[in-house]
Amino acid sequence: MLTDYHNHLENGTLSLDYLTKFTDKAKELGIESFGISEHAYHFYQTADILQNPWVNERRYYDMTDYEALFQKAWNHDIDVKMSIEMDYTPGKHKEMEQFIKSYDFDYVIGSIHWVGDFGIDLAEYRKEWDRRDVAQVYKAYFDQVITLAESNLFDIVGHLDLVKIFKYVPDDEEFLLEQYERATDALAKSKTCVEISTAGLRKPVGELYPDPRLLQKCFEKNIPIVLSSDAHFPEHVGANFDQALKLAKEIGYTSIMTFSKGERKEYPIG
Repeated sequence: MLTDYHNHLENGTLSLDYLTKFTDKAKELGIESFGISEHAYHFYQTADILQNPWVNERRYYDMTDYEALFQKAWNHDIDVKMSIEMDYTPGKHKEMEQFIKSYDFDYVIGSIHWVGDFGIDLAEYRKEWDRRDVAQVYKAYFDQVITLAESNLFDIVGHLDLVKIFKYVPDDEEFLLEQYERATDALAKSKTCVEISTAGLRKPVGELYPDPRLLQKCFEKNIPIVLSSDAHFPEHVGANFDQALKLAKEIGYTSIMTFSKGERKEYPIG
């Protein structure tokens, strides 16, 4: 069984023609369980959850159109999961829960892209890394991983160590491993799975998410996994899955989680 649960239509259109470019690629690669998880901040219905100038310029979708697209796909016997990738926003648990419960998602991804007003993975904010204490950013980032897990709102945590995207990493390895430890402790007590994401291979860091040491702690604490490409273009669907599978098996994983309308099933890994 192969999954690819983290994919975006934002560089194209919310149309069946564009969607099928993704699903056709998944089918070609033998990915049996495939989903689209558009960024929640694009939708007018999330205006009460996340607000900042960068996000507000990019809020242009309506969930009615999103739902209609999936219904059209299902009417054409296209097997695609409907999901959302939500920016985990501290202090907005009630609003996030209300949004999640308002739609019949197959699963929901929770990700951390913002540490306060700092867009940690955005090119526009890259120079901020040189102005900030890297260890403090990591501490604040993994604080959010913990409260994300404790919220138990999400089925999957996206790119668990996205914070490393621009190769800024604390010098103190003991400190870093401590962040991994406390994050995985929290995830182990939640329903949240971790994705092995190949997106990092296409970013400056040039590595899979998560770091093998972090994934090892996930495995030791029985945290389930899925595979994801975080494709923003059809050609990136399932990209470098050979490396993701190799890492999963080296760590010791033998199974993968799948989702359908909130129900989860475990299958032997592909």
